[in-house]
Amino acid sequence: MADGPTTDVIRRAAAGMRLDIVEMIAEAGSGHPGGSLSAADIVATLYFGVMRHDADSPDMPERDRFVLSKGHAAPVLYAALAEAGYFDREHLSTLRKLGSMLQGHPDSRKMPGVEVSTGSLGQGLSISNGIALGLRMDGGSQRVFCLMGDGELQEGQVWEAAMFAAHQNLSSVTAIVDSNGLQIDGSCHEVMCLGGIGQKFAAFGWQVIEVDGHDVDALVDAFEAARVASETSGAPSVLVAGTVKGKGVSFMEDNAGWHGKAPSADETEQATSELRAVIAKEAANG
Repeated sequence: MADGPTTDVIRRAAAGMRLDIVEMIAEAGSGHPGGSLSAADIVATLYFGVMRHDADSPDMPERDRFVLSKGHAAPVLYAALAEAGYFDREHLSTLRKLGSMLQGHPDSRKMPGVEVSTGSLGQGLSISNGIALGLRMDGGSQRVFCLMGDGELQEGQVWEAAMFAAHQNLSSVTAIVDSNGLQIDGSCHEVMCLGGIGQKFAAFGWQVIEVDGHDVDALVDAFEAARVASETSGAPSVLVAGTVKGKGVSFMEDNAGWHGKAPSADETEQATSELRAVIAKEAANG
């Protein structure tokens, strides 16, 4: 991560990541565009504005850790890692192909910069807790960030992990909920109503921050507020980030049907045209 990145840098990275997401899923003929696109601003903010990490030294001990609990959204992580220089961008076109390091879900054995192999929903926060507890036992100050989907919160293990993190005072843990309101079967409210996500985490003893998951300036401030709140209270923090599934592509936005399918050739052309217009606008603003 460069010193003192600006929010303009983060926005440009997020715009480029969205284009990469659509192009790699279209090339693969399968994948999960909706939840990858909704999380692009969050992940870009982490990798280009918040986390300590180094593409030239992926295993440096002092790095912060990122766990993509919603592992089906692997394209957003791959796009960020490529943008940050962890691997050659030519590999993006190999998503989901046999032998590729870009598996359908993140594989820490194949991909530099991937901390944990994920994909079975509900497990990422438990893994993050274990990482944070181990780092604390070693005397480290590294932060651990865990990105979850809102539909994923229907998994009971999430709440066991939430209870554990608060009980252990894991102040280095920051969870982020990509709250786009949709899951594979439709509306989260209709499939299994989540109620007040922030209120639930608060009841478990977490510091809760509600934020617009597409407002980069607000995200940067929210991550800093989470750090301060956790250091002050000794409790873990969670950002409940309101997002739009399929953000950035008009016909995918707020459409559960785009949870897990690839666009056709015509749809890809429309999507990439829209995204390139955003990239051009961000470049002009920069």
